[in-house]
Amino acid sequence: MKMPGEVIREGELEKRSDSLFQFWKKKLVVLTKDSLSLFPDGHKRARGKELGFHSILKVDCVERTGKYIYFTIVTTDRKEIDFRCPDQSCWNASITMALIDFQNKRAIQDFKSRQELEPAAGSQERRLARAP
Repeated sequence: MKMPGEVIREGELEKRSDSLFQFWKKKLVVLTKDSLSLFPDGHKRARGKELGFHSILKVDCVERTGKYIYFTIVTTDRKEIDFRCPDQSCWNASITMALIDFQNKRAIQDFKSRQELEPAAGSQERRLARAP
């Protein structure tokens, strides 16, 4: 699996399985500026799952218990993925900050793209207004 960009953080998280019993499974997690990659059994050599920030809507439902912080990643297709981490590791904050940074950069790119298109559209409107 290709992990673009600089690694912000790497470590272990527990993900709740989708099975009937919903066991917590340890995953090696690599956080970059563009994605969150999950690898089974703590090995990067194994085939992992990449959650690109373009497909993540938000980090939600943060709850702190005595031992763990529980949080949910909500994808753009409204799928919810539950995680937990040891109380002091603050993975939820790291993921949230990387997601906000990604979303801000994307918003700036979208704004610049719209500004580049507006002058061209404006000159065309002026030409049409002058036409008999």
